[in-house]
Amino acid sequence: MPLIYETDGEVATFTIDNGKVNPLNPEIHKQLYKALDAFQRDRSLKIGILTAKGDRAFSAGDDLKTRRKPLEGEDRVMRHFYPHTNEDDEPNYPGWEREVLRMKRFKPIIGAVKGWCLGQGMIYLLHLTDMRIAGKTAKFGLPEIAYGMGGAAGMARIYRHLPRVEAMRLVLTGDAIDANEALRINLVNEVVDDAEVLDRAKALAARVTRHPLMAIRTEMEIFVRCEDLDSDNAYALTDHMFRLQRVVSDTQNWDVDFQKKGVKGG
Repeated sequence: MPLIYETDGEVATFTIDNGKVNPLNPEIHKQLYKALDAFQRDRSLKIGILTAKGDRAFSAGDDLKTRRKPLEGEDRVMRHFYPHTNEDDEPNYPGWEREVLRMKRFKPIIGAVKGWCLGQGMIYLLHLTDMRIAGKTAKFGLPEIAYGMGGAAGMARIYRHLPRVEAMRLVLTGDAIDANEALRINLVNEVVDDAEVLDRAKALAARVTRHPLMAIRTEMEIFVRCEDLDSDNAYALTDHMFRLQRVVSDTQNWDVDFQKKGVKGG
């Protein structure tokens, strides 16, 4: 399968495995959606890692050589409105990539990138990962504008990841940046040797799995939902979810755990 989904303890790994530059296609989009859904539902899993096979590319983007099923007139419009009416439909464009980008996700995922990360691969990296480890060979870009297919900025919501001027430089020039530049503009957390990328991502995941699933879920959901809220509503939502945690937690044991770590209970 071009998308490998594996679990190891409390960590899930999504691995793109589709040849030298790991191009994406309708089947991979569908597999990724199904894997993300399974990841979200599994209470034994706390965090994921999104990576790719090989050293040449995380993903060079959607496979432009994949033939699109020709549609005309009403069929073309209906495909736009109902991209996958039946589960057994052959994956096509537009399709499951829409569902991946629309999915609400409240578990963290770490990106582990080597080589080229372009186009739809970059969109998925931005949309599906919350922390990122880059190898020294990593290169990032959104070249769609050069092919007359502008719009990647909105799909990736890149303005939530980068300062305006840096985001605009990427989407309007279509130029790629290297790993060190990505680190400078805070697109990635760390740059390490390529051979260390996955191990570093696993080590970072282990730091997160030390914490209770409910706390991770709450922190993620508050972060995601508060991005679209004003300060008053953001505080109200945060206070509400924090209180719900306290209701279902053993307060005494929680406070004891806090004290062992040198933290006073709230």
